[in-house]
Formats: sequence, structure tokens, C-alpha cells
Amino acid sequence: MKSDKNTLSDQQDNPTTLKEPLKSLVESIHWYGQSSIRIPLRDKFLYIDPFQLTEKGEAAFVLITHPHFDHFSIEEINKVADHNTPVYAPKECCDKLRSQGFKNCTDVLPGQSYSVEGIKFETVPSYNTVKANHPKEKQWVGYVVTLGHYKIYHPGDTNRIPEMKTIHCDIAFMPLGQTYTMQNVQEAADAIMDVKAKVAIPFHYGIYEGAEDNAVLFKQLLTNKATVIIKTPLTKLQTIQ
Repeated sequence: MKSDKNTLSDQQDNPTTLKEPLKSLVESIHWYGQSSIRIPLRDKFLYIDPFQLTEKGEAAFVLITHPHFDHFSIEEINKVADHNTPVYAPKECCDKLRSQGFKNCTDVLPGQSYSVEGIKFETVPSYNTVKANHPKEKQWVGYVVTLGHYKIYHPGDTNRIPEMKTIHCDIAFMPLGQTYTMQNVQEAADAIMDVKAKVAIPFHYGIYEGAEDNAVLFKQLLTNKATVIIKTPLTKLQTIQ
């Protein structure tokens, strides 16, 4: 498996207690900021919500959670994909991609299962229960990706929702922004307990919303409950005031 500069932080709970394959997988996942992540797949990568990419890679396929600019950018997708690369996204995103020449975009809704490049993944609900930024009726999605024996949960922009109790994963990303996603850091920690993740990685903070020290609080709230990995983007973006 390819190594990545975006390695384990020193702010974590006894990473040596993780089994080596799981530890290696966690180390290999790159976070670019917001909800943009890259997962290595043999000689290519899986990109989810590519945003502010700092280097070029070749996508095996791309997953998009919803159409907001910091999650869906055709410019960013073009950095890692060509018009034949498989893309999975909500219909409004696929419509725009098809208009730009992308030939292999699949419309997704919550509750679907797929297999591409030998990798299985499923779509899960992603929405706000209190705020109006991500309405449930839009049917935007999060993803649960299976790699070997491990499941990785990318929730998209959501707060803690009842459906999380039906999700089981080994690695869970969780948004810490408290304007458009979680209402507070405690809610994000509670969501980790809902999905029964062994490893929790905070994201979607430090740029437009959510302070960097929120990740430290997130770690403290999950002490002895999950291993928290605080990753740092390769190029940290300035917070928008």
C-alpha cells in the first residue's frame, strides 16, 4: 500500500494498539481539508469530495456527497479524472458533469450498493435534523467503503442522525464544523459511538467553520472509546473570516 505524507498525528490514543493492517490503512488516507479525502487503491486512488487538491493523482473513481462548492467541483475532479473515469454523485451533480463531457457518472440515492474496480461501497443518508443547509428531502449521501476487512465511513455534511445507529465501520470521518454540520463537538463524538468506529478522524473544520482546537476536544471526549487520529492537511488553508 502506498505511503502518504499525511501520517498519524502525535495527538492520538495509543496507535500501537491498532492492528498493523488497520494502522497502515489509516496512515495511507490523505485529508486535503473540508471533507476531501484520498484513499489509495493499488496503483490509483479513490477520491471523495475532492477540494483544494495540492497534488495530482489518478482516480480509479470519484465519489461526491452533495453539490455544495466545497464538496463538488468540476475543476477539482478534472485534476484527477478524465471523462471516462467512473463518478458516483447525486443527480444534480451528475447532470452538470455530463454537460461537461463526463460519460460515466452514476446518479446515487441513499440505500444503494455498488462495486467498481473491485471495491464495494454503499450510500447512506446525510442530512441536517435542525438546520436547513442539508435537507433530508434532497437525498444527498454519505458513503461506506469496504477495503478488504475494513469499512470506512465518510458521512458527508450531516449532523447526528438516527440512521447512524445502523452503520458499522472501522474508520469514521466526522465533521466538526458547527455551522453547517454538527451542532457541537459532543454531538460528533456521540455519532462516532453510534457507528461503533474503532478509529475516528475529525474533518470539515478549520477553514470556514470550526476551530482547530475542536479536534483536541473531540479526542478528549472519545478517550478510551475510540482511537482518534488528528490529521493535518498537506497545505493548510487560511480560515475565512
